Formats: sequence, C-alpha cells, structure tokens
Amino acid sequence: MGHRFKVWAPKAKTLGVTIENTIHPMQQTAGGWWQADVEGAHAGTDYAFVIDGSKPAVPDPRSASQPQGVHGPSRVLDQASFQWTDAQWQAAPLPSAIIYELHIGTFTPEGTFDAAQQHLAYLKDLGVTHVELMPVNAFPGNHGWGYDGVDLFAPHAPYGGSEALKRLINACHEHGLAVLLDVVYNHLGPSGNYLGKFAPYFTHLHNTPWGDAVNLEDAGSHEVRRFFCDNALMWLRDYHFDGLRLDAVHAYMDRSAIHFMEQLSKEVRALEAETGHRYVVIAESDLNDPRLVTTPEAGGYGMDAQWSDDFHHALVTVLTGDRSGYYSDFGTIADLAKSLRSVFVYDGIYAPHRDRIHGRPVEGLPAWRFLGYAQDHDQVGNRAKGERLNHLTSESRAKIAAALVFTAPFVPMLFQGEEWAASAPFQYFTDHEDKELGRLVSEGRKKEFAAFGWTPDEIPDPQDKQTFLRSKLNWQEVSEPAHAQMLDWYKQLIALRKSHPQLTNGSLEETNVEYSETEKWLLLHRGDLQIVVNLGSKELKHEVKNAQMLLASDPAISFAQTILSLPPDSIAILKTAK
Repeated sequence: MGHRFKVWAPKAKTLGVTIENTIHPMQQTAGGWWQADVEGAHAGTDYAFVIDGSKPAVPDPRSASQPQGVHGPSRVLDQASFQWTDAQWQAAPLPSAIIYELHIGTFTPEGTFDAAQQHLAYLKDLGVTHVELMPVNAFPGNHGWGYDGVDLFAPHAPYGGSEALKRLINACHEHGLAVLLDVVYNHLGPSGNYLGKFAPYFTHLHNTPWGDAVNLEDAGSHEVRRFFCDNALMWLRDYHFDGLRLDAVHAYMDRSAIHFMEQLSKEVRALEAETGHRYVVIAESDLNDPRLVTTPEAGGYGMDAQWSDDFHHALVTVLTGDRSGYYSDFGTIADLAKSLRSVFVYDGIYAPHRDRIHGRPVEGLPAWRFLGYAQDHDQVGNRAKGERLNHLTSESRAKIAAALVFTAPFVPMLFQGEEWAASAPFQYFTDHEDKELGRLVSEGRKKEFAAFGWTPDEIPDPQDKQTFLRSKLNWQEVSEPAHAQMLDWYKQLIALRKSHPQLTNGSLEETNVEYSETEKWLLLHRGDLQIVVNLGSKELKHEVKNAQMLLASDPAISFAQTILSLPPDSIAILKTAK
C-alpha cells in the first residue's frame, strides 16, 4: 500500500516529496503536473515538497491538513474515514432562512469547533436555520479573522482540524441547522503563501491591495480556476457544508467570456445533481450589480444571493448619525426607504463618496436574492474599536434595527451576540508569527484610523492577544435582565417572520414604503402587515383601521380604537384585517 502525491508545478525544473527526511523524486506529467507513488505513505503521513532542490521544503498547495501551522509539513488525510449520520439531511430553502454569522475563535471561550457544539441548541431555539462560519481554513498563528488564509484545503488546526470540523457540521445537521462557509478566493495572506513557487497562481496584469491579483484570466488560469473550484466543491462534498459565501467578489479580476463566478455556479449545480443535496452560493460584492444573482440563461453569473450593504448603510446611518467614510453617501430616511423598495440605493446614480456613477437597478429579481443585516463582521470589526450597534446607539434604536431586518423583504442575517446586545466588541486581531509583518499590521491599523482623527493609543493593537480576548462572547450575559430582554425581542421577531408568509414574500413590487424626512417616521407595508417606525423627537400618531398590534418595542406604545401612538425611537408591527 502507498499513496500517490500530485502537484501542479509548471515552474519547477525538479520536484521531490520529502517524508521522514527522505526525498522521493517526482515525475513530470502533462500540463505541468508532477507525481510520485510512495510505498508506505498513508493517512497520517507528514510530507512537504522540495522545489528545484531548495530548502526549506514547503507545504502542498492542496494540503488537506496542516497540524504544525502554515509553514509546517502537510499531512495525508482520508476524507472518507469520518462516520456521517446526516444521510437524510436537507437544508431549509434560502428564502425562508435566518442566517447567523459566527467566528469560531471568539464564539466560545475555548474557540474551537467542538466547543461551538455547546450552543447549537441555543441557536435552534433562537430560530436560526443557517449558521455561517467565517473562514476556517489554515491561516498564520493561532487566532485571527481568517481572511489571510493560505492553505485553502486545510481546516485551521488550532480550531480542531478536519475531524472536529466534520463533527461540528454533523451536529449542526442533527440540530436542524444548515452550515455555510466563508471562503476567500480574491487573495491569500502574505505569510505562508507558497503558491507562487509552484505555478502562476497570481498575475501582474492586475494590481490589488494585496499585490498581484489571483490569476483568473492570464496564462495558466485554467488550472488556477480548477484549484479554486475544486476547493469549493471539497467543502460541499467532503465536509457536507450546505453552501458558501464568497468574500469580496468585486476583487475578482476576470475578463473571461465565462466569468469565474459563472463557472463555479455551474459546477456547484452539477454537484447538486450528483449528491442530491441543495447548495447555495452567496457573494459579497461592492458592485451593486444584480447580474451576480441573475441566472446564466439571462446573462448573469448564477449566484444564489448576495450581501446588500446599501440596506445596512442606510439603516445604520439613520440610527446612529455616523456619516464618516463611505457612510457619507447615506443618512436619510429616503435612503432607507429606497433600500427597502429597490435593494440598492445607488442603482446607476452618482455616489459622492465614490465620485462616480455607481450600481445598476434590480429588476425582475426576488428580494431573497439579497441578504439584509444591521451588523456583520466587517461593519463591526472594521470600526476603530470594533463597536457593535448597541455600543453606538440606544437600546430602543437597536430594537428598531432588528425589527426592520426581520420585516424587510431580504433574507435576514445576524452577527454572533447581536441578539442579546453582547457587550464584547469584535475587534480586528491577528497573530502573525513573523514579527516584522506583525509590526507592519499594527502600525498600518493606527495610520488607517489616524486619518479619521483617532489618536494611536486609542486603536487596539491587532497583535496584542488582549484584542482577541476582548472580542470573545460572554455567554453569561444571556441570562442577565437587560440582555435577556433583547434576546426575547429577537426571538419574537424571528417567530413573527416564520409565522407570517408575507414577510418571506420576496416580491419587491409588493413592498411599499411611506416616510417623512422632516418628522422622521417610516411606514413599511408587507402584505397585511404594517411596520411603523418613529425616529422623530415627538410622539407619532398613526391612524389604522381594523388592525391588531402584533409586536411593540416599547411598553409606552398604545393602540386605542384606530389610533396607534408611538413615543420617540420606537417601532410597532400591526396586522390589518382583510
């Protein structure tokens, strides 16, 4: 018995696989591939590649396991050895989803896949249908956000590695929870990134904030695209993920006739036919381009859904008054109303902050092609101090944000701890073993926010372990009165959404909004439901006939006969008789 090692390395003149200090020569085959059959190698064998006789040996670009970190040897993994118990599992359809984004390292005190299982019953009771994991492939150090990953096929060892990840997904399915994975194909981290030694994974044709762009269109791009598509299919097939979230697809530099996203969509659909399971592919995009979620038959890329930042920005600026940076393009009730009706605020109109025409109108698409949220890892973590919405505004306004997320026509998503107004921030943290790189990251963070008027001492140091520890959720808060009250509000909203089909109806044509910019009120119509918001400084009187009040954010809200009375910073949801 033995194992066949294979690697795409057209740049190499000679190649060997080293196992226990013995280098086994590899033979070049067609298309720049190399291979070697090694007797005695098996699952659990550690190995690395020696390129042109140079040392140190480097990990396999397709390594399935990196137990000693991103610079250590790879380990052969038998993907078929895990005993799954989810053969009958099918995920809930995306239009009915409630998505919960979480970061494994800060979700629990232990920060592991196994520890996360402790809270699956809680998520099910909350009403969540889909858990979305921030990136879990191997990245430098023990802790980090995961967006500087380098070994895309290997689950992060400090989280527990491959078997523990499979245990978590299997347990999620046992609890009736689908699992989505955030994958990063627009760049790789700077430390431990050895791909360029093997092959043209990057191209000089395009420059990005991370250096040369991932090669999706230049010479050799057919194999680069195969690398990323195979990675996506592996997570779905071998780890039983129910879908993927593609990070920052606007950074894909691809002018091919068949765009990488279209290729990936088609290959995922083919895997569905093979396995009999439904999968979803969700894109994060800054383009405001509905073609991403339009079918290939209609000239689109075939993504199932995309994150919609315009709704977030419109909502948060109205609630907090923050108009810094890209928030300067938002801030009116009219923006919020337009986002609810049309998805994109900037849909082919001039955007002052960008100083250009931005976006394209959404036409003929259901709203469940878009995710709606008041918080996510980016919008919290990219703030100087990682403040959550409940740190930036009042409890009453945080309740309004939640209510609009769950009554908007989009697929709702919440970020870990949001539902109980967690006190822990979510700050930007890293654990770069390369001290010079760590120093540059720390200094870069301070310079970034100095431009916004922050003093350097106020900015948490990403390399300081306390920055990471501060970001861990404190689960004891859940039972404390103030936090429990917010949690109950979220549970009521989720139950309301699930019990009223009007709220999962994705028809934008049937989503109507009225508002007053001067009096700061907004009225959202979802079928026979009315969502009334008062953001003004005075009590709002709203007349509605033949109605009952379903939910109210404030005990002071009253509904007598036909008059609904809302104090400032409150929201009520009513159902009118047909």
